[in-house]
This record gives sequence, C-alpha cells and structure tokens, in this order.
Amino acid sequence: MPIATPEIYNEMLDRAKAGKFAYPAINVTSTQTLHAALRGFAEAESDGIVQISTGGAEFLGGQYKKDMVTGSVALAEFAHIVAEKYPVNIALHTDHCPKDKLDGYVRPLLAVSQERVAAGRNPLFQSHMWDGSAETLDDNLAIAQELLAEAAKAKIILEVEITPTGGEEDGVTHEINDKLYTTVEDAIRTAEALGLGEKGRYLLAASFGNVHGVYKPGNVVLRPELLKELAEGVAAKFGKQDPFNFVFHGGSGSTKEEIATALQNGVVKMNIDTDTQYAFTRPVADHILRNYDGVLKIDGEVGDKKTYDPRSWGKLAEGGMAARVLEACQDLRSAGTKLA
Repeated sequence: MPIATPEIYNEMLDRAKAGKFAYPAINVTSTQTLHAALRGFAEAESDGIVQISTGGAEFLGGQYKKDMVTGSVALAEFAHIVAEKYPVNIALHTDHCPKDKLDGYVRPLLAVSQERVAAGRNPLFQSHMWDGSAETLDDNLAIAQELLAEAAKAKIILEVEITPTGGEEDGVTHEINDKLYTTVEDAIRTAEALGLGEKGRYLLAASFGNVHGVYKPGNVVLRPELLKELAEGVAAKFGKQDPFNFVFHGGSGSTKEEIATALQNGVVKMNIDTDTQYAFTRPVADHILRNYDGVLKIDGEVGDKKTYDPRSWGKLAEGGMAARVLEACQDLRSAGTKLA
C-alpha cells in the first residue's frame, strides 16, 4: 500500500481511539531502518507511523551539509516509493522540533506539503510535531496556533507537547521532577487555544512522568491514569467526551501494565526509539564479535569479504529491529488491525 493519505491517516487514528489501541511511532535514520520499521509493521499486520527527529533528519542530510530538510524530504520521497511493496498503511511524521529549529525544519516542510496540496497531490508528511515544552505555556500555545493553521492548509495533523518530557532528546533536556505532569488547567488552556478539532486536528503529548532514553524500572514514576483526569476535566468544561488524541512519549522501558492503562485512557500513538536503536545495533555487535578476524584485516591478513560486506550485518540489523517493531505492535494492540 502507499503512504497513507490524509483521509486514511485520520481513519487510522479514529480506529485506534475507538478500539483502545495505539500505533508505534518508530524513529528512523536511514533507508535500512525505514525498511526494518516497514517490515515489522507488515509482519504484525499493523498500520503504523514512521518518524524523523531533527537529529535523524540532520544525519540523513549527510555529514557534509547536515541539512535537515534535504534529509527528511529525501527519506520521505524514498518511503513513498518503497512503502507500496508493504501491505500496510504508513504515516510519515516528524518528531520533536523545538523553537530554535522551526525555521530550519518544520516550517519549510509545511511549505513543501502546501505546494503539493495546491497542485492536487497529497502532503509529503502526514503530521509534524511542535515541541514547545521548553517555552512558557502562553508562548507554546501561541506558536501552536500559528502552526496548526499552516498544517490545516496542507491537510496535515499537528502534534503538540505542552509540558516537558524528562531526559534528553536531540539536545533538548528536561530534569526529572514534578513538572513532568500535565495539569487539568494546562489541558483546558490547550483546548481554549487550539480548539477541539474545529481549527484543525492535533495530537496531544501530555506529560504523565514520561522520560526519554534508557531507565531502569522504579527510576521513573509514570501516572498514565492522569490522562483520564485531563480528558474528564476538559470534557466537563467544553461538553465533548474524549476530547484528545494522546501521544505517549518516552515509551521505551515502560511496563505492559503502564502501556495498557495509557491505551485505556486515550493514547493513540507511542514513540519508540531507544529500544529499536538497540534492537538494530545488537545483532551488528554480535556479528562483529563472532567474526572479528574476518571483519578486520588482522596481522597482514585479508579478512573475509563476506563478513565485512555491509549487507551481511545489515540484514541482521534489519531483522532485529523488525522483530522489536512487531513486539511493539503486540504490546500496543495494533497487531492484526490493519485497514483492508
């Protein structure tokens, strides 16, 4: 199937919310990690989301220029071609973008999709994220209003993060403290500023103790039940039940029980990066350690071309990451739910 149209993406999100499941949103940094994600979704018979962070886009742009727009556009165009060979619907998304990178990333990409839509085509990406969590909520929502209007012109969904996610992601760092919990007042102010769909559709990354990166059980206190409180608080004021489509950030390392509670309370998208990075790299490390004298030319020997050929370890890496994507689909209950 091709990359999801705006209509298909909206249907995907509606079905997830109604069915109490969520789509894994898998960060990719190369054509190979893209194929790994697509393969994992296909094997799980799940539609899904593939996303590119600012750091991932810079890496894709090449180390000579490190141009984020070039890198992300190139991979998105590649995805539009190769996704047709996989029997699932895939939405393309850009991950965390702070204020100082908007002009070099999200705004140019919105312009690309606006031009495509004006010419009668579908947008290049299906959603973009604005991460204003380092700003005051007033400034965050003011920028979100502007971006939501621009996204709507391109039939694109905007993701907003209104309060911090702990840890570090592409240079944006937040301490692990009590600020990692969104309040009902925060949610109400978001609804007042962005509406509840009438100004354009958006996904809400609310914070319930989420932390990016690797952490051991017990080091982070997740409260996914908080999402229900936010939804009920906004519903009571505006009269709209289940008003938000929530996003679960910092999903790596979460327990199955925490994930289940989050799904019950309106999460339709969960970001997964740290776990899939490890799943991709682990087979490569194993291959190198097992074939050390073949991968390297030791003591004047010639090595073994079959073991240092990037295809030999690349296939293993793709398989390892695809298996982790399949597991994520099972955990999030999206496995077996693909649209016909």
